[in-house]
Amino acid sequence: MKNINTQVCPVALSGSLDNRIRRWLQNPEKILRPYINEGMTVLDMGCGPGFFTIEMARMVGKSGRVITADLQDGMLQIVKEKVKGTELEERILLHKCGEDNIGVLEPVDFVLLFYMVHEVPNKEHFFNEIGTILKPQGQVLIVEPPFHVSKSAFEETIRKAGSAGFVVIERPKVFFSRAVILRKG
Repeated sequence: MKNINTQVCPVALSGSLDNRIRRWLQNPEKILRPYINEGMTVLDMGCGPGFFTIEMARMVGKSGRVITADLQDGMLQIVKEKVKGTELEERILLHKCGEDNIGVLEPVDFVLLFYMVHEVPNKEHFFNEIGTILKPQGQVLIVEPPFHVSKSAFEETIRKAGSAGFVVIERPKVFFSRAVILRKG
């Protein structure tokens, strides 16, 4: 993800990404329950402080795994501290992305891209790499903030994902967001 732009949320502001108000408005369990089952391997791309990671780890159960990936070591350290000493710690694999690639080699059943695709400079490369990570019939949930991403920009993102072989499955409702579920076509 070369040329990290200024839109990447700094670690110093990570507390604003994980709070009770947000949990009430964008409940991770409610948003993710239709897509994540016990035993899955899932990728929380651009995990930030782990707002979704923790619930994902509960949902995949003891036989599942969450790969939580971010460009910033500081965000990964926050997640590490949150799960340290809990049963969730062994289900979560922390992964630091490279500047030009995600770098995850393990195939996954589901990818969460929550409020982060707009930060990716080379979306074509990004979606091509997601396509190599995702298992057949795996799904990708893209959710973007309407204050950063216009409707036309969101549709352009979907078009770029389509060029990488993804098809739209549904457009779920997520509070104050634009959202789409994709599958490899």
